[in-house]
Amino acid sequence: MAMTADEIAAMIRAGIPGAEVEITDLAGDGNHYAARVVSETFRGVSRVRQHQAVYAALGGHMGDTLHALQLTTAVPD
Repeated sequence: MAMTADEIAAMIRAGIPGAEVEITDLAGDGNHYAARVVSETFRGVSRVRQHQAVYAALGGHMGDTLHALQLTTAVPD
């Protein structure tokens, strides 16, 4: 079952409270998305750990209902 952009954003926000999340459906098929996640909790944290936090927030949906996620993370200005 494909996920919607709103469902993905909600899962990320639930796992990373206060995160700003922008989701784009890249292929129009509900399986390939780009996500930009900005969170103060990322300050001083390696990019790898930031990405791990996002994937953890998705609760194991990667590869199951969500096939590809082009992920960008950042700290607020």
